[in-house]
Amino acid sequence: MTPLPFPPAAVEDGNARMHERQQSMAGDAGTGGSGIEFSDVRKSYARTAHPAVDGVSFQIEPGEFVVLLGPSGCGKTTLLKLINRIIEPTSGRIAIDGVEIHQKPAVELRRGIGYVIQQSGLFPHLRVRDNVAVVPNLLKWPKQETTARVTELLDLVGLPAGTYANRYPSQLSGGEQQRVGLARALAARPSTMLMDEPFGALDAITRVRLQDELKRIHSQFNQTVVFVTHDIEEAVKLADRIVVMRQGRIAQIGTPLDIVTAPADDFVSDLVGARDTMRRLGLLPIGQALDPGVERGKDMPTIAASASLREGLSVLLESGASCAAVVDADGTAIGTVTLASIQRASAADAPAEIAPVAGGD
Repeated sequence: MTPLPFPPAAVEDGNARMHERQQSMAGDAGTGGSGIEFSDVRKSYARTAHPAVDGVSFQIEPGEFVVLLGPSGCGKTTLLKLINRIIEPTSGRIAIDGVEIHQKPAVELRRGIGYVIQQSGLFPHLRVRDNVAVVPNLLKWPKQETTARVTELLDLVGLPAGTYANRYPSQLSGGEQQRVGLARALAARPSTMLMDEPFGALDAITRVRLQDELKRIHSQFNQTVVFVTHDIEEAVKLADRIVVMRQGRIAQIGTPLDIVTAPADDFVSDLVGARDTMRRLGLLPIGQALDPGVERGKDMPTIAASASLREGLSVLLESGASCAAVVDADGTAIGTVTLASIQRASAADAPAEIAPVAGGD
């Protein structure tokens, strides 16, 4: 049997179920995310040279999308699993909304946390609707409420209930299974979502589509998301902030733009490809390349003000135009960009040469 994507203890403890269910009925839009604080957190294993997590301290703001980024063995998955006590810390403190995680029973803690893994972990003998309904059923939601929630979530992740609810996991593609896994994790309206390389086993096209879907869902419900990946492109696309890890420690924390344009050391620079011009262009807003000396022409191509320099460059190259108008959401021109202005903006934000870090390897 395929294991649940959360510890077996999650089926226990029926206390206060009705109260929690009534709170959740307030709706997703009002749920928001939880704040998470790590204070000198360590996790050590016997017969290992270094702790898996070594003195980690930082805060995640409510509703923030934080990506834990790093190579294999850097401690990012261990840190993720410490949050919902799948792994227990050796020392240090983790608090969610100011409450230390050990002040609640593990089962109660996990009811407020969604968990999505690389393998969807769906029950092969259950239909899609029943897989999504696992947690609401454990919480004894009324059948009508559960059915409505399942329908809502399947529509949300692009799998209409009328088509997919009665299918078994074996009748779904890998991407569809991951969508069901995401719907299941959202079912009980958790304030925090933990995601461990959820799209890592998918093909590139499906992966991009699910990344877009996740961004849309996060912007809609504003839950706190902690997302593990070793893929810098995925991290840059999804994150509000990136936590770069190395040998159990934090190498750097910052926005995607901070990490790519101002890496802390050679390790971070090499990991994120800081000297990759096209990646940097994808992070810089088109507004940085506005050229006040060029007026808008009648047949100029247009670029949305929300676009990146990379998108602006693509418009110019594909159209063959030397200049494009930048327009706001109402279609009003706010300026123009040229190939030269994009080049200047990119060069201005290029990272300086990075000096070796003392004691680094």
